[in-house]
Amino acid sequence: MIKKIGLLTSGGDSPGMNACIRAVVRTAVYNNIEVIGFLKGYEGLIDNVFVELKRESVSGIIQKGGTILKTARSERFWKEEGRMQAAKNLEKNNVDGLVIIGGDGSFQGAIELSKLIAIPIVGCAGTIDNDLVGTDFTIGYDTAINTVIDALDKIRDTADSHDRVFVIEVMGKDAGLIALRTAIASGAEALLVPELKNDSASLISKMKQWRSTKSSKIIVVAEGDQSGGAFKVAETITTNYPEFDVRVSILGHIQRGGNPTCMERVNASLVGFNAVKALMNGHKNEMIGIINKQVAYTPFAKAVKHNLKLNKDLEELIEILSS
Repeated sequence: MIKKIGLLTSGGDSPGMNACIRAVVRTAVYNNIEVIGFLKGYEGLIDNVFVELKRESVSGIIQKGGTILKTARSERFWKEEGRMQAAKNLEKNNVDGLVIIGGDGSFQGAIELSKLIAIPIVGCAGTIDNDLVGTDFTIGYDTAINTVIDALDKIRDTADSHDRVFVIEVMGKDAGLIALRTAIASGAEALLVPELKNDSASLISKMKQWRSTKSSKIIVVAEGDQSGGAFKVAETITTNYPEFDVRVSILGHIQRGGNPTCMERVNASLVGFNAVKALMNGHKNEMIGIINKQVAYTPFAKAVKHNLKLNKDLEELIEILSS
């Protein structure tokens, strides 16, 4: 029987984490389950730094970005000594189940921790990259792409006014899903992402066909693309087309912040609610996600061991619409 749940947020923050925290806490309280929240992810678990979370603890946070529990990337947790201490603290605090809100690295940590403890662990997919298997949209992705779209629309205005080429770098070290959808939605002329293995040479070739009547040209680059980043792409363009006025914009961490969208808040709440229900129903070592509007349970090992490919229809769509 689950009487006490531990909760933490780990890795990069993402909008909607607070909504998920709120859902976990209030669902647990509704079912007479105690909740303690470990601060700064696995760091707090190692140091045994936590706060008791009650219904009123999560009042007024659903609309806020970031995470009230703070987050961090823990180097100590990847050492056996750190994991052993984390396991001891869970036992010391009589925790019967653990909910982890985070992404790929967080769930890899959950896999290692599960080897040391018997208590069940479930995860809520929280990352703006949307790069986990087992859910259509991770917590934070919808808000992040809407933040990017807002920025791209504004940049398009000044690009039109000055007849400029803008190279925009968005987050996505290993996955280009933010870049793909925002490139389509913003009407970008070109896209560079890790999955497509396209390079600057193909971009330069494509630019020969660009219509001279277009007053602005937007190129969206995922930070992990093999071309070397936005500044390198801009340098290549300038070398081949010195007549172009090329500018670079790195959107950076604004993509992580901001108030979560309506869809984000609802999905994060649904996932948090089902995380508690999953523990109560005996699930363990699984990520809670939403696939085709239905709650899905995916083993951590499958969620993190992946080689994601872009949606072929979206690939073709950006190619056709940008021509």
